[in-house]
Amino acid sequence: MLLSKVLGVIVIARNGDRYNYYQDPYTYAASNTETTALGEVDSHTLGAQLRSTYFDSKSPSYIEGIRSDLVDNNEVKVRVKAGVEGTVVFDSAIALLQGLFPPNPNNKIVLANETTVVAPLGGYQYVPVETVEPGNDRSLESWTDCPAFEKHIKAFYASDDFKKKSQEAQPFFKAAKDYVFGRPTTLENAWNIYDFINSELTHNKTYAHRLPPTLVEQARYWANYHESGVFSDKDINAVGNIAGRTILHTILTSLERISFNGDPLQFMLLQTTYQPFISLFRQTGVAEERPDLAGIPDYSSALAIELRRGSPPDVRDFVRLKFRNGTSGYWEDIHAFGHRADIPLTEFIYRAENAAITSNQQWKQICSSRGVLSTFADNTGFLNYFASESAFTFAYVFVTLLAFYSVAKFIMKSRAEARRVRLEGAENLPVPAVQVVEKRRI
Repeated sequence: MLLSKVLGVIVIARNGDRYNYYQDPYTYAASNTETTALGEVDSHTLGAQLRSTYFDSKSPSYIEGIRSDLVDNNEVKVRVKAGVEGTVVFDSAIALLQGLFPPNPNNKIVLANETTVVAPLGGYQYVPVETVEPGNDRSLESWTDCPAFEKHIKAFYASDDFKKKSQEAQPFFKAAKDYVFGRPTTLENAWNIYDFINSELTHNKTYAHRLPPTLVEQARYWANYHESGVFSDKDINAVGNIAGRTILHTILTSLERISFNGDPLQFMLLQTTYQPFISLFRQTGVAEERPDLAGIPDYSSALAIELRRGSPPDVRDFVRLKFRNGTSGYWEDIHAFGHRADIPLTEFIYRAENAAITSNQQWKQICSSRGVLSTFADNTGFLNYFASESAFTFAYVFVTLLAFYSVAKFIMKSRAEARRVRLEGAENLPVPAVQVVEKRRI
């Protein structure tokens, strides 16, 4: 089917290159890290490629009717993950936007005194960015401070397959021990091993000269196995896919907004880290069709979710997925839910919406290790746990007091109603209608 019209695009982009940082293998609490000039260049390159693909009227994927010279903030929305790796993700988003909307001398204003003022840096375009803090919005970082997810991780580590892989990985970890400077060489720590080796190989000349051939490739292989097992699950609704489940709500609502002719939104950028890619590819069946995409995407990778309108006689809206793995990659079509072509929007929503986590309240319910809400995130990002006995006692006292208050209020209201003077027919009086008096000029 020839799909000739691109109505809008949602882009999920991973951050660019950064210095290595540590993630706890059991909780995914993380240390600080900083972006690099290489990471900013890579993100800028991604932005320029997105511009040539979707904002150039000569491109076959041009978003119909979108303003391309200067950014229209009604048409473009940017959300940036502000949790772990937050500073790096933010820097990557700014660099990407510089490539997407480069300085333009037309970004100017003429004052009342006829003076023309051009924006700084030759017409730099300031695109509003919404930072998504995990303290009040879990849509872009849902896997931290989540007891049910931590339970999922422990179950993965305890599985027979993980134990078998751990034995298979021993020769690699033995070889890597002299190059990780005291870091635990276990399969549970595979991600940290790979991230350290990869970062040092990129930024440390001495280390790069000493590192044996294929060691970084082996490290990545085991890290891919580890992260795929942590951030994916067989069931689309399972907690292992929580990174994809929370971002799904934003994806689906944005597709609906783009599809609605009365909404100006046409381009949505979600700047985040690698975890949602793994979950989404598993949830939509992409990882089964393309096992090479089941692991960690490269820095500055991007998933473009296009909404296209079909050509007559089938003028339904369709979803097309495109993926670009890092700066050396190229855009390639990938297919969702077993389709070999674009999938109808209605089917995409139908098959994905039940897995979407739509609110912080729902996230808390899913993440709770008990049947009730038993945890909450404090200002430090850690979880406070209440003992079950104390929680039950508090709940019992609270419900009892609430019941006494409700009974007392009902009795007082009944007595007041009995004392009130009633006019005949007052109980059934209709609500007065507001009368509009037309004013006429004489």
